[in-house]
Amino acid sequence: MTDFSINEMQAMQKELQEKYKDKWEPIGPEAGRHKLLWMIGEIGEVIDIVKKNGGTKASNDVELRKDLVEEMADVLMYYNDVMLCYGITAEELKDAYTKKIQKNLQRW
Repeated sequence: MTDFSINEMQAMQKELQEKYKDKWEPIGPEAGRHKLLWMIGEIGEVIDIVKKNGGTKASNDVELRKDLVEEMADVLMYYNDVMLCYGITAEELKDAYTKKIQKNLQRW
């Protein structure tokens, strides 16, 4: 199994944004708000799959799992767009994530 890095996902998002630059809103801080709203919509679709079918069925049923994973990919696409809009690098995210994990490990 191959790891899939944030840098790779961002590179693919940049390629997609470049291809549709004449049709899509340009990446930048002002577009971040819209990308966040679209991401929330995709999160809602993930929630709907689990809510309607239950977590176990969504995880184990081949077709439902395929839909679940596809919707999660949509969430990640918008997530990466948001990072690009605000100029957040994979390194910044890794640093913040690592600090959060360390903080949470000390909580209880």
